[in-house]
Amino acid sequence: MENLEKNEVLSRAVRAGKRTYFFDVKATKSDEKYLTITESKRKFNAENGTFFYEKHKLFLYKEDFDKFKNALEAMLNFIETGEMPADELFAIPEQRTENSADLTFEDLDA
Repeated sequence: MENLEKNEVLSRAVRAGKRTYFFDVKATKSDEKYLTITESKRKFNAENGTFFYEKHKLFLYKEDFDKFKNALEAMLNFIETGEMPADELFAIPEQRTENSADLTFEDLDA
């Protein structure tokens, strides 16, 4: 039996070179399922001579599965064939103005 957290339904890891990707199906209190994808990369801290893991997490909710899957397939197809994906698969980002604030991942509370 897997050692899952309380809200985890299924967890699998994919090792890819220096990175590991974790695919975790989780459930909300109302039993709505969603997916988290975590990229974990081992790095070395030269200051204190220790290793640490840098992690980046993506949350994907059921209502977005089809859009995400279609966009991912289109981008992978572009890499393999050079065929440009259809613009309607992607959200068009708002135009930034000179007064727009630039956000970084650190600005997000995730």
